[in-house]
Amino acid sequence: MERNPVFPRSLRYLMAVAEHQSFTRAAEALYVSQPTLSQQIKQLEDLLEVQLLDRTGRNVRLTAAGEVYLQYAHRALVELNAGGRAISELDNLSRGSLRLGMTPISDYLATPLLDLFNTRYPGIVVSTLEMPQSDIEIALSEDRVDVGIAFGSASSSAMFSAETDTHVMCIESLNLAVGNGHHLVGQASLSSNEVLEREPLILFCPDYALRRHINQYCAEQNIKPRIVMETTSLSVIIELVRKGRLATILPETIVRSKDDLHVIPMQPGMPRHTITLVCRKGAYKSPACLAFGEMAGEWCTKRHLLSDGVSSPQPISAAH
Repeated sequence: MERNPVFPRSLRYLMAVAEHQSFTRAAEALYVSQPTLSQQIKQLEDLLEVQLLDRTGRNVRLTAAGEVYLQYAHRALVELNAGGRAISELDNLSRGSLRLGMTPISDYLATPLLDLFNTRYPGIVVSTLEMPQSDIEIALSEDRVDVGIAFGSASSSAMFSAETDTHVMCIESLNLAVGNGHHLVGQASLSSNEVLEREPLILFCPDYALRRHINQYCAEQNIKPRIVMETTSLSVIIELVRKGRLATILPETIVRSKDDLHVIPMQPGMPRHTITLVCRKGAYKSPACLAFGEMAGEWCTKRHLLSDGVSSPQPISAAH
């Protein structure tokens, strides 16, 4: 008979007695003393308030109640064994799920990560939820996402509350970007005050993290940017900038990845920003969540997305 350490001891003992039709032989098979076995089964009968074994004959047999009860016990054993196998599959990442919350600006980083994660762990179902950064911590606290990808200032560590664990993946700069047909293409470094007040800009809406960083920079430099369009969509920004008339401000990695977008250097330079993995402090981290955090750190390190002096990102740790 298959043993299962999480299966109640009294039920395993009952199965053994029914199989061997003897307390003595069942105790020998289970490597326990006969009094211990008898006591456990008696406690089970007392709990159920019914006699499960007929002890009057030469061989011990199940009563009618015992036969019915043992049928359900066998079904339970099958389910518990299946549960054990399911846990093992989660641990080896052959199955499971991952819920990822991200901002529109982090799509460019999330897309290659998701492709790599699916290639490495095809049995894990990934669900993504795009939201403003202010909603990521709420989604984590409400258990609607397992991990988030956030955008923040490299000079500030106060993006999230003390209830959130943060793991910096990369640090890079923000840049003015234009399309192929824009008149600024090929020009040397320009005054940020002049170019941002003169050129028509398309930016994210004010409640998005990137826009807040841009607003802070402009306020510090006493710049009144010429914003002619606002949107919540990164793809809309890129497509309109490609047409050649509008300019925008985006992370350097995004601009460098598009052949028809160009970085326009400005003085003083735009602030650096971080891309950070976030999760709820003290919460259970599934094997899929831990694997995603580890893979993200490896991916950023291999692609040299970490700035000089910044150590490799620490993987997400399981809750204690």
